[in-house]
Amino acid sequence: MTLVTQAATTVLPTPFGEFRLLGFVEEDGGQEHLALVRGDISGDQPVLARVHSECLTGDALFSQRCDCGPQLKEAMRKIGEAGTGVIVYLRQEGRGIGLINKLRAYAEQDKGADTVEANEMLGFLPDARDYAVGAAILKALGVQRVRLLTNNPAKIQSLHEHGIEIAERLPHRVTSNTHNHRYLMTKAAKFGHLP
Repeated sequence: MTLVTQAATTVLPTPFGEFRLLGFVEEDGGQEHLALVRGDISGDQPVLARVHSECLTGDALFSQRCDCGPQLKEAMRKIGEAGTGVIVYLRQEGRGIGLINKLRAYAEQDKGADTVEANEMLGFLPDARDYAVGAAILKALGVQRVRLLTNNPAKIQSLHEHGIEIAERLPHRVTSNTHNHRYLMTKAAKFGHLP
């Protein structure tokens, strides 16, 4: 089981309301992750939640090659409006292959490969992400049941396998554009992403 330690807590004012920002460290390896918590998430009711994998190019640089930045922004908006919820932000860039390798995968996509083919051409799994640490962070926050904002069936399965009850799956779609249309189609066709 992945163990995490809460290492820092502060307040993060955002356009979507004020969140508590908590830093977690994995006890095995020292990888750092975040949780953005809005309102009171204690109690027995399922918590509105998003488990989001880091995407520097999409989240911070506004890349239109993916849907990551808009998904993060939409999750913050929905949780801000709801007044309560949590976003677990996992530091597993590029489907778990790291930032530089993700850029290398982008270069393969520039030559015609899709996102799965590009990762495989570089010797990686199509998706090397692990959601065990996300489940551990939710548990550390006292969250056992979630209303999960996701389209990814692998995320649902992994969180369930690590002891998080998915009370409801909420579709988390954002608008496609000419740069990410093939990427979104590949996620649906090869990863079984839900509408």
